[in-house]
Order: sequence, then structure tokens, then C-alpha cells
Amino acid sequence: MIDRLRPLLYFAGIAALIVWTGQYQSWNTALVIVNMGLISAVMALGVNLQWGIAGLLNVGIMGFVALGGLATVLVSMPPVREAWDAGGLSILLGLSIGAATIALAVLAFKRLPKGPARVLCMLGVLLVGFFLTRVIATPAIQAVEAVNPASTGYLGGLGLPVLLAWPVGGVLAAGVAWVIGKTALGLRSDYLAIATLGISEIIIAVLKNEDWMSRGVKNVIGIPRPVPYEVDLQVAPWFIERAAQFGLDVTTASTLYVKINYGILFTIVLVILLWLAQNALNSPWGRMMRAIRDNEVSARAMGKNVTARHLQVFVLGSAICGIAGAMMTTMDAQLTPSSYQPLRFTFLVWVMVIVGGSGNNLGAVLGGFLVWFLWVQVEPFGQFLVSILTSPLTDGSALKDHLLANAAHMRLLTMGLFLLLMLRFSPRGLLPEK
Repeated sequence: MIDRLRPLLYFAGIAALIVWTGQYQSWNTALVIVNMGLISAVMALGVNLQWGIAGLLNVGIMGFVALGGLATVLVSMPPVREAWDAGGLSILLGLSIGAATIALAVLAFKRLPKGPARVLCMLGVLLVGFFLTRVIATPAIQAVEAVNPASTGYLGGLGLPVLLAWPVGGVLAAGVAWVIGKTALGLRSDYLAIATLGISEIIIAVLKNEDWMSRGVKNVIGIPRPVPYEVDLQVAPWFIERAAQFGLDVTTASTLYVKINYGILFTIVLVILLWLAQNALNSPWGRMMRAIRDNEVSARAMGKNVTARHLQVFVLGSAICGIAGAMMTTMDAQLTPSSYQPLRFTFLVWVMVIVGGSGNNLGAVLGGFLVWFLWVQVEPFGQFLVSILTSPLTDGSALKDHLLANAAHMRLLTMGLFLLLMLRFSPRGLLPEK
């Protein structure tokens, strides 16, 4: 009975914390926590699918999240006609030649017998393809990036509804995960972690430096939104009347309305993914994945293709992270490649899965909400605590100024301490796998 009520009690506690935030801080802050908690829960579901169910150590979460963000630009932003006229087709031709070069090199590796001839053939194909790609694509890239670089300087997207970018983000992340998995999933768990981390950093570096695709560090702003703009709501007669009925000023009411709409969309996505993940976990496929996780040797002896199943679950988990990245970029309405830091995503998402309960989908969702709430609230609480502790010191004291200036670092200390306590007293998480 207690085990059945435990998830309800934990989620009720999270709801109470959010309501407390709305009552004593602001409802805007509470809704931001809810929305980011929903996105974090989606990311945690993807990582739990890879690690909790299949035992794959993926620390390249940030790269797949960034690919989801890139999908929102490629799908929803309007195309820049001047940039396409300056060199868009040449860039596409160069990319096609590069892809064909890699395909020919792989074909040569598979078809030719071992020996110096195969090595020379592969090197020749790669060198010729590289120089052809550079000759065709480099001048076109320079021409595109020179088109009004202050506001565009890139090709733009397809101009489609932004909600289409969410599944496209999952597909894009899944495609890259398939390529990574074909080359890295044969590695041992620690080497797999190093490989996925390195590849994710390569993805981020590409987004930061290929201005023709993502504007690089200049960022893409003004990404279309699936919900109304606050300024449009503030002049709509029906909304002004509705805000007056609730006793709210139009500005506050518009921000709350937008965040609530985002929350509804994110909740729909989370519920669908959670339902699919639960069905997968309780299916014969899920039991097979747990058997592979617990004893690969026995699973291979039973005739299971372990590498293929690992690739399958790696692609699925990465696709979920890509969807979460597209959702987050849509909410922010901008793509900022420099914001994809390992601390913000990789570390936090892993803490969410560990705290919630590895192998339990509801635990991953719980960990997403709880850890994000702590991540947001620890900084103001730390500032408040340090101000109380330093109150006996005289104003202008070097020690007092130093402690107050570095109170924000209490966030890292608190998260680390919280994780250590969880691992000590509840090593299987708040909602452990049955």
C-alpha cells in the first residue's frame, strides 16, 4: 500500500513546493519552474531509457539537445532569399559531395580486400572528396555569411509551423545517434562515455562556428512561437476583459497566459512519451533490454543481438532528448549555441535520473521536477542564508563582501551535497525500479 502511495505523495510534495513558490515569490517564477521541469522530465526519460533500462552510459546529452534546438531553426525560420541566391545551392552541392565521399570510403572499406590497395583507395577517395567539397562550399559559405551579417548571414529555414520542429528535432537527433552508435557502441561503458562526450562537443563546436547554418555565436532570435505573443494579448479586447475579471493587470496576465499555454503543450508531449516509455518497459522488448543490461553474456547465449538492441535504444533515447531540445528552444524563442554547457544538461539530467530512480520512468519524471526546482531555488535561498550568517560582520568587511559575492556558488555545493545524501541513504533513488 505504501509503495503504491509513494509516487502520489512525492508528486503532491512537488506540487506543494510549486504552489508555495507562486504564493510567496511569484506565479511567473512558479510557471517557469513547471515548464522547465516538464522539459527536464522529457530529457530524463530519454536518459533513463538508455541508462536505466539498457545500461548505456551516454554523457553526450548536450549534443542531442542542441540538435533539437537546431531543428527549430531549420524548420520554422523563414528562408533568407538573398543568402540562397548568394550560395545556397552551392553549399548543398558541397554537402552532398561530402556525404558521397564518406559513403564511397565506407564502401571501399567493405568491398576491397585487406591490404595497401584498400588503404590507398580510401585515402584517395577522402582526399579528392575533401578538396572538392572545400572548393565548392567555401566560397559559397563566405558569400552567404556576408549577406547582412548583423541580422541574418545564414540560409534560414523552411518557414513551417514550429510545432513540426519538435518531431523533426527527434528525427535529427536519432539520425546522428545512429551514426554515433554504429561507431561507438562496441566500446566498453567508460570508453563509450568518453566517445559520446567528445562527439557532443564536436556538435556544439559546429553550431558555434558554422554561421551559414545557425548564425554561430551571433544566435538566432525571433523563432516563431506556437502560442500568442504577450504584446498581441495586451491589446486584445477579449483578453483585457478576461484579465480584469481575475483582477490582474494586462502585462502580468499575458505572461501567465503564455506560460500556461506552453505548460499545456509540454504536458501533452510528456504524457505521450511517458505512456510510450511505460508500454515499452512492460513489454517483452523492455524485459529483453533489462536482461541485456543485467547480463550481456547470458543474453548473447540466448541468441539476442546485443549490439543491435543497444543501437536501437541509444537512438530512441537520443531522439527523446532531441525533442526536449526543440521544446526548450521554442520556449526561449532563440538558439544560443554557447548556452549548451555540460553542467546545465549532462550533469543535471544525470542527477535527475539518479535521484528519481534509475530504471523507473515515473522516477525520472519526479527527478526532473525535483532537481530543477532545487537548481532554481537554491541560489536565492543560498543568498538569504549567507546574508543571515554574515549579518554580525561589519558592512564593508572584505570577508563579508567575499561571501556575499560568491553566494551563488552555493547552488553547486548544495546539488553535490544533495546527490551524496541521496546515494548514501537512498542509493536506488526516490522511486526505485521494481
